[in-house]
Amino acid sequence: MKRIVSIFICLALLCALFAGCGSDNEVYVPTGDGLGGVEAPPSATEPPDQVLTLTYYKEKTLNPLSCTDYTNRALFSLLYQGLFSVDRDYHIEPVLCKNYRISEDMKTYVFYPETAAFSDGSRLTVQDVLATLQAARESIYYSGRFQHITDISLTEDSGVQILLDTPYENLPLLLDIPIIPATQLESERPAGTGPYLLDETGNTARLRRRSDWWCSADMAVSAPSITLLEAQSNPQIRDNFQFGDLSVVCTDPGSDRFADYRCDYELWSCENGMFMYLACSSDSAVFANEGLRTALTHAIDREFLVDEFYKGYAEGVTLPASPKFPYYNQNLAAKYGFDSVKFAAAVSEADLVGAEVSLLVNSGDSLRVRVARAIADMLTECGLKVTVNALSGNDYTYSIQVRTFDLYLGQTVLSPNMDLSAFFHTYGALSFGGINDVGAYNLCQEALANYGNYYSLYKYVMDNGLLVPVLFRSYAVFGNRGVLTGLAPARDNLFYYSVGKTMEQALLRSEG
Repeated sequence: MKRIVSIFICLALLCALFAGCGSDNEVYVPTGDGLGGVEAPPSATEPPDQVLTLTYYKEKTLNPLSCTDYTNRALFSLLYQGLFSVDRDYHIEPVLCKNYRISEDMKTYVFYPETAAFSDGSRLTVQDVLATLQAARESIYYSGRFQHITDISLTEDSGVQILLDTPYENLPLLLDIPIIPATQLESERPAGTGPYLLDETGNTARLRRRSDWWCSADMAVSAPSITLLEAQSNPQIRDNFQFGDLSVVCTDPGSDRFADYRCDYELWSCENGMFMYLACSSDSAVFANEGLRTALTHAIDREFLVDEFYKGYAEGVTLPASPKFPYYNQNLAAKYGFDSVKFAAAVSEADLVGAEVSLLVNSGDSLRVRVARAIADMLTECGLKVTVNALSGNDYTYSIQVRTFDLYLGQTVLSPNMDLSAFFHTYGALSFGGINDVGAYNLCQEALANYGNYYSLYKYVMDNGLLVPVLFRSYAVFGNRGVLTGLAPARDNLFYYSVGKTMEQALLRSEG
């Protein structure tokens, strides 16, 4: 009898031991030695290999620092990794960052890289991280993220130090920038630390799964080899998907070159950071009226614009941020929604019925011009007389600088932390029409230091009519049915995956 009891006690202890393995306090341990993953033992019934075909423009660069083509960038989450990754809900996870420190004033960060390896066999070094971030600072694609960064340098303990001119609660949100070797910053095909490598030898280009990948992850993409079809045009890509072997494709329904898909498919949306908005000129006699300016948000039927022009691949916004951003407050947003009666009343109360308004738009984007005309019709129906002025090139640049407009319809890519500083700083890159505002700029800095302050910032911007948010746009991702399971595309990270690390595990706290 005692022996039976002893056996039960041992079994209970073993169960308790294994139950603890999945606790929240478990410390992350990278697989292998950082230069090669640990393979799981084969199961008795191995599932068949995933068959996947993607596309890319062979003549365009695959350098993540200089590539701006979304078709090629769709491959980057398989080839490259950043210090951090950001999921579709703007949650952060350390990837190439093993540990990091933050100063008490939140103006100094130090990042220490993992022991990882590039696809060419070279080890990731702190010099690679430094060189990549310095190059990204000068790039067109990433430069906007460095607005408040004053210096990037190496520390004596082999870290990368970033100094800021204002406190940042969450700088890592901006550091999903793909890291490449310092010696390959100008390469069209740089090595990466991701799970696949590019193989363009022979007649067929492909992505090959790396047997020496430095970590492991549960991914939607598991194919040992992915065939790459050469892209030539949007219609050709569509035809290869509808009638050929192409498995997954990323498209931009907001592009003049979008080719509509008419076949059976699975569909995902993927935010691209593009924010469309209206802003008034400080020289406008019409919108000098504060009541009219703050009521302007009620004139815009965003749901109509999304359905009519963007085929549902956008979301109407009444706050200047992505609706997926954790600090986009839906209750606050509801206060600034579509209500044409309210705007018409504001026009009448200001004695501006029939007032002439010029709406400036960049004619280089024909879809945006059509959106501008639809907005002009909305404002005209409420009592104003709106004319769209579509200009391109130097004419557009000159007009926006000298403020020969009442309103302009703009579009920009907001950084992942939704920083609005460039709109409201006196010399900000987006302060067109003289919308710079000291109060708003100070609130921008407070929001960066404490995300809880975004509510106050958004309320100030909307109550003062500084911006009229319109849309936050998305890409459309088409896939053959059943080819991908668990795909959760994130911004600039189509095949997002988690490596199982947490920010809390990576944070180094000061002793004492």
